Amino acid sequence: MKRITILSGLLTVALIFIACNDDTPDGTSGDNSNQNANPTVIQNARNLEMPRLDDQTGDIYSHYVTYRGEQVLNYTLDWHKEKKHSRWVAFVFTNTTSGTSWNRNNWKGTEWNGKVWEGDPFQPDPDIPAGERNELSDFSRSGYQRGHLCASADRLFSMDANGQTFYLSNMSPQMGSFNSPNWSDLETQVRNWGRNNNFRDTLFVVKGGTIRDDQIIEYIGGKDPSSPTKIAVPKYYFMALLCKKYDGGQNTYKAIGFWVEHKRYGTTPSLRTWAVSIDELEEKTGIDFFCNLPDRIEIPVEQTYNIESWSGL
Repeated sequence: MKRITILSGLLTVALIFIACNDDTPDGTSGDNSNQNANPTVIQNARNLEMPRLDDQTGDIYSHYVTYRGEQVLNYTLDWHKEKKHSRWVAFVFTNTTSGTSWNRNNWKGTEWNGKVWEGDPFQPDPDIPAGERNELSDFSRSGYQRGHLCASADRLFSMDANGQTFYLSNMSPQMGSFNSPNWSDLETQVRNWGRNNNFRDTLFVVKGGTIRDDQIIEYIGGKDPSSPTKIAVPKYYFMALLCKKYDGGQNTYKAIGFWVEHKRYGTTPSLRTWAVSIDELEEKTGIDFFCNLPDRIEIPVEQTYNIESWSGL
């Protein structure tokens, strides 16, 4: 996490759109000048959507799909097996992943992962060992909904990509009235940006619910012998967004964060009320977002945000 003091508002605005011409196609920075040191412990650890790893020997799970003959990273999560909740989920919107060739309503009667589904394919994450993962029974009669982190509607470019969003590792216990309309209203706005080719070349997204001991409401589940550890219910939810756009012969960057208390709001307030800088979001969560950016880009884009550059807020 980086901190500097800005001397004037004019300088702040000028620094938000830092140029960099040498990003690589796979989403890594491609620039080692002043690069933050983030251990490359998994294949995509240097991707720009990846926060700094909390534990370099921890449980990082990346879900891939084959799409049009190529392997595509669907999303990555940092799993906390003691609290049976992710620390964060990270993914990107590109011209490929923002596609909409699949409809969630198509699951009825569709075979996938060895089963014919009569509705949404909620299931334990097959990559996480039994006893360390969530089971369907953990959410039963809990009073909370299974709230997506990487939203189902964020991943409609293929059946497989959408199906993976129903892994329980991608679920968080959410109050029903918070899940919809409050959280879903913010997700819809982010999705509008992600599907707008004129707005972004790549939109890097990190989402999550807080699982720090002082940022948990309660625990649920733990009734299934194969899944004894209870699930943390976050007190807050967050999003960190980084938008990259090629403009005027160079790559430009802007970033914004959102910090949302998990409670019953009724009518969704203005989304602007939840907006924060990435620096502030890092202070609140203890997570170092977008650490793979070169420092000369990371420092200015994380310290502030220009609300007017995020159309729709």
